[in-house]
Amino acid sequence: MLGYIRLELIRTMRDGGYIVFGVATPVVMYLVFTNLGLAGGDKHHAAIFVMVSMAAYGALGCAFNNGSGIAEDREAGWLRQLRLTPLTSLQVVAGKVVTGVVGVVPSIVAVLLTGALVNHVTLSAGQWLSMVCLLWAGTVPFSLLGLGNGYRLTGQTAGMANIATMLTLAIVGGLWVPVDGFPTWLRRIAEWTPSNSYASLSWHVAFGQTPAVREVAVLAGWLAVFGAYALYGYRRAGRTA
Repeated sequence: MLGYIRLELIRTMRDGGYIVFGVATPVVMYLVFTNLGLAGGDKHHAAIFVMVSMAAYGALGCAFNNGSGIAEDREAGWLRQLRLTPLTSLQVVAGKVVTGVVGVVPSIVAVLLTGALVNHVTLSAGQWLSMVCLLWAGTVPFSLLGLGNGYRLTGQTAGMANIATMLTLAIVGGLWVPVDGFPTWLRRIAEWTPSNSYASLSWHVAFGQTPAVREVAVLAGWLAVFGAYALYGYRRAGRTA
């Protein structure tokens, strides 16, 4: 299984789109939002809030990108080859999830470093470490959702579906605009999205607060749903490959 994960990581790191859209884009968006006055409120508060938001957004992009190539792999016969190996369905899905989780690290680190070096965000070592861990581990549900789409849809459709899903979760989840400015009905929807709970964990830490149990529970619930979806998608794709 380790060899499979290594192979998938090499394929990911060689993808130019991953570097541009997964790492560079969230950094540029962070600088635009914070240094062109597009983020409201106190400048220091905005620098921290948007830093977490864009780190979460970049991580989502990388997580979904991990699943977008699955459909192309299926059409090329790669899934059929995997079924001839000793790897079980669970191991294949888990291997892709690990690839996705590792692949989000450069995006998260790039945005956080930009916050510290360019916008002079100062937090304790414990806060920095906690945010990295939460932003890193919290991408698992999104990686599973992206994989599920990749296993179930065709190449072009899977890519479009993952992009549309990522943007919807980012906008409705409050990664671009704080949910406090949403209408009441939309804010209630946002509070149940995995993206809002995911970012909220790190928002709390960044401002010296304790993450809420409810947000952990919401993210765990979506993890179970997306995990079942990805496993079902792989097994079904394997039967039709």
